[in-house]
Amino acid sequence: MKELESMEFEKPSRSQLKREDQALQVMAKELVALSPASLATLKLSEQLTDAITAGAAMPPNKGARKRQLKYIAGILRVIEMDVIQERLDVLKNKSAHSARELHKVEHWRTRLLSEDKAALTELLDVHPEADIQYLRQLVRAAKKEMALGKPAKSARLLFRLLKSLFDETDQLS
Repeated sequence: MKELESMEFEKPSRSQLKREDQALQVMAKELVALSPASLATLKLSEQLTDAITAGAAMPPNKGARKRQLKYIAGILRVIEMDVIQERLDVLKNKSAHSARELHKVEHWRTRLLSEDKAALTELLDVHPEADIQYLRQLVRAAKKEMALGKPAKSARLLFRLLKSLFDETDQLS
């Protein structure tokens, strides 16, 4: 008989409940901080989306917003929090990935404008489908604009061209 009593499920400790509540509060703050477009990609329930939108409209560090965050955490407690956390993590990783991609494109543009031929040859080895004539034309024009102190129109066009090259290869892989 005592064996059955010891096998019964134990309630979580108060400390564990507090940690779970804090995790819900942190997630509520992250959700409120998202842009409306990012929030739409998470595909949340209408009730939760409305609560998050209302919380985002409230001024920070005020009592009303804190109450709204607690309300959102209460909704999250009922819903499957793991699914929402996974979607939120994917969204964060996408933005980090896009930042890395932009840095890579910027690095290539800088190399093309400074090293010229060696960088161009290396870029064409990686992207043989690139229009070499147009690339050279943009590099020459960008260097000329920099030397004359004109607006960097060609450098921006070069950046866009490089970004499209790298985006195409990312979509293929």
